[in-house]
Amino acid sequence: MVKLDLKDRKILYELDLNCRQSNAQIGKKVGLGRDVVGYRIKKLEEDGVITQYWANINTFKLGYNVFRLYINFRNVTPEKKKEIIDYFVEYKNSWVVATIKSEIDLDVVIWVKSIFDLYNFWDKTLDKYEEYFDKFSISIYIQANVYRKSYLLPELDDKNEREMYRMICGGEPVIIDELDYNLLNELAINARASLIELAEKFKVSSQSINYRIKKLVENSVINSFRIDIDYDKLDLKSYKVDIYLKDHKMKKPILDYLSKKPYLEFMNLAIGWSDLEPEFVVNRLDELMKILDEINSKFSGSIKKQSFFITEKVHKLRCLPKL
Repeated sequence: MVKLDLKDRKILYELDLNCRQSNAQIGKKVGLGRDVVGYRIKKLEEDGVITQYWANINTFKLGYNVFRLYINFRNVTPEKKKEIIDYFVEYKNSWVVATIKSEIDLDVVIWVKSIFDLYNFWDKTLDKYEEYFDKFSISIYIQANVYRKSYLLPELDDKNEREMYRMICGGEPVIIDELDYNLLNELAINARASLIELAEKFKVSSQSINYRIKKLVENSVINSFRIDIDYDKLDLKSYKVDIYLKDHKMKKPILDYLSKKPYLEFMNLAIGWSDLEPEFVVNRLDELMKILDEINSKFSGSIKKQSFFITEKVHKLRCLPKL
């Protein structure tokens, strides 16, 4: 576990709001000099607290649909399990591939341009591995609400401005060219790269890169520039919770209630699984159980079931399909 002081936590909070901010800009907000901010960020990287700088890319805006595959294994050896995981990792249109500790074993999220693309991929997958799947479920990913990392600064009263952005399926796609796509591809894994670095990589002017990034942000293709944090380093855990409702009319009241809570980082909505799928960041399992009890008590009679799962290992997390 890495011990962080208030200044470190403020730096992490600001980086997650926009990791392309300069050290001087962050310094003004947290009350430190530019060089001190730079030193602290480097230390957070070296300690493994910050694992990646990435751009959140709204692939719905690029004309993609998102589907999730929840798979349970049967009669699978460790070698075969690795082969299956690698198969999904190598698929260019996979967004997330993660092994799970819960009622499911493997979570795969993929992008496709059409239902027929999904059919072809899944048909091919079953030809190869159906005998190793005990059961599976396919759901349609509809919407994600993304919230500030308020758990870093519990003393901060940001209840009324917690939501950072939403990604919602549908709408007219934004047309981009190959350079835009390559730029997105780089920012997806290196969002703090300077304009000069990006200009040199793509052999265009830094002004052109700056203009293109601004247009991608204006068109909501890029939602934000964020950081990944190793929760274990901070003695934190992330849990995905599934809430199944008896009374569907209570969906919005529960969502509104949770949106004010500092432990809520994502709210996922899908067709074909649970009604609400929040992701919580807390210190301990007993803290999660207390939250679930509070939700059930506050909305007594409205909830059919609550369950949760823990991600054992993320094998792939990539915010853009490969060209």
